[in-house]
Amino acid sequence: MTLPADEFELYDLRVEVVVHDDRKIQCSAKVGDYFEARGEVLHFPPGQGFSMYSLAALLPLLPAKQRVTQAADWMSTDAEVACPDPHCPTRFRITRLGKRRFKHSDTTAVPLHPGATS
Repeated sequence: MTLPADEFELYDLRVEVVVHDDRKIQCSAKVGDYFEARGEVLHFPPGQGFSMYSLAALLPLLPAKQRVTQAADWMSTDAEVACPDPHCPTRFRITRLGKRRFKHSDTTAVPLHPGATS
């Protein structure tokens, strides 16, 4: 399917805490804690916190993970990110959910170049 020239798609993401062994979690996370990225907005369940250090490690990856990538790209295949604390067993699983469509003019004040195509 071809999108109109002024539209693009991003994946919604879920970032969930997973642990593969029984070591003590150091980052205040609990297995199953999560947040979702929908467009540029992060959504957290009511009453659930998230370590700012863990979030800081994850944030640079999320915009890339939201975009469509080629099948052989590691961003398409690798889903888990380690906690930034080397003593913590926590992993953060990034799962692509459904795609969401955006209009260029709704996301920036910069006009779309007249020759731009999707």
